[in-house]
Amino acid sequence: MKTAPSNQIQGWTCYVAGAFDRISGSFLFSLLGLGSVILLALAACAQFSSSAQSIVAAASPQKPGAHVPFVGCRADGQGGPVDAPNGKSRVLPIAAEAAHRLAYYRAEQGFGVLAPRGWYCFGVYGSNGYALYLSSQQISTDNLFSTTWSGFAGPVIEIAGESGETSGRFGVARTIARVFPAHKAFVEKVIEEGTEPASSFPFGPYPKDKLTYRSKEIVEYQTPANTDGLGTNSRLKKDASPIRGVAILMGETPDLLLLSVRLSPNLADLTPAIVKQVERDAVHAVDNR
Repeated sequence: MKTAPSNQIQGWTCYVAGAFDRISGSFLFSLLGLGSVILLALAACAQFSSSAQSIVAAASPQKPGAHVPFVGCRADGQGGPVDAPNGKSRVLPIAAEAAHRLAYYRAEQGFGVLAPRGWYCFGVYGSNGYALYLSSQQISTDNLFSTTWSGFAGPVIEIAGESGETSGRFGVARTIARVFPAHKAFVEKVIEEGTEPASSFPFGPYPKDKLTYRSKEIVEYQTPANTDGLGTNSRLKKDASPIRGVAILMGETPDLLLLSVRLSPNLADLTPAIVKQVERDAVHAVDNR
């Protein structure tokens, strides 16, 4: 069905709902004269036009913000080495100033993530899930697969996904016990298996973590400097800078997506954009399952 242009709709509405329709024309002519009536009508139209434009502006979706380059990341894991994928730049609803300092990194498996341009990246994967690591320093793959390595220090980003259906369910259950009380039944079911003791799944948040819930399945967090918390429930070890991020439950199983971000002071203002984009990507992925 064709629709009339907005300027025509505005004109028709002014004619029908304006001074000539709501107030008797003959009375106005006799009282004020033709010139004054025309001015009243024009004023009514102007008021309607201003209100209509405000409503349209509020209802119209925001235009995408800026182009962010794509960077593919190599990975290794249960099935062997995987080459970095090819990809195109993304148009994201973030400020241009931030976009000029960020790139979108992704390995073949799992979610991608925004990080400062020029960083190094590497992904790992297995039956339990996957993780993508990004650092301003070169990443040692020997460290990533070592059972004795203590973890990353300094500026680093990790985005990790754990499957609630495989061996990843233990990691999912530990995070649920900490920050997702509405999904306590999943933890209880894992404990009932008897594979790990109940003490491996302490309930309640880390004492010093700051939590901001966006829903029952999305919680943003901040782990203070030199403190154990959700941020150190990753390959990031505690140091003199805080860790910020978001934990997201996805699907009915559920699966877990955990982002951990620690940036240097001159880049810390990019953290909100990084966190929000992961949230948008997660919501989009759930909507398209």
